[in-house]
This record gives sequence, structure tokens and C-alpha cells, in this order.
Amino acid sequence: MVSPGDEPTGALVRPYAVTGGRTRPRLEIAIEALVETTPRGRTTSGREGFSQGRELQHIVTLCDGRLQSLAEISARMQLPLGVARVLVADMAADGLVAVYEPTSIDGNDAVGTELLERVLSGLRKL
Repeated sequence: MVSPGDEPTGALVRPYAVTGGRTRPRLEIAIEALVETTPRGRTTSGREGFSQGRELQHIVTLCDGRLQSLAEISARMQLPLGVARVLVADMAADGLVAVYEPTSIDGNDAVGTELLERVLSGLRKL
């Protein structure tokens, strides 16, 4: 597991090096999608010689036992959103994390106006 002092930052490695030069994720993931470590991710990251890299280990640690949005992962790791999206998409394709995409109230892909109004109302109450 990654200890708090070993947290990767964007300053250590260029973003394109972390993703192997890729800028497009294998799966499209919304910025507000929630990510959680799967049992496979927990057991794989705990093995000696886990070759997935420090960033992936950190994502497994961040999302172990608690849901984190893609935006939160990006911010906590101090990585550009696109880099975090590529890493999480790779991990989801490998079964290391589960991604829960947001759903709309009315069942179609568009965000419902009712949901936006409730969010706006909640923000005004702050």
C-alpha cells in the first residue's frame, strides 16, 4: 500500500509518461462518476511486486472502502483530469475498480432540469 508520504504528485512525472502517451481513455467516464476499489483491486495491489505503478496503487488506496469521484481522484493526486480519467479507465477495464456513472432522474442520458434545480437550491442554502 502507498503510505501518505509517498503520495504521487503531478510534479514528479510528466502526465504523458504516466499514461504511456495516451490521451484517450479506454472507457468514457464522467467527471462526477464514482469510483470504488474492487476486491480484485485490493488483492492485486497487496501483492509483492505490484507492477502497476505508484499512481494506480494510490488510486486503489483512495477508493478502498469509500467512493471517490473522478474529479476528487484528480485533485487529490494533483494530476490533470485527463490523466486521471485514462488511469481510472484502464483500472476499470482490468477489474481493479468499479465505476458508477451518474444517472438522470427521468431515465434518459440528459441531466434532468429537476435535478439541476435541486442542486441550485442546495447551493443557495449554503
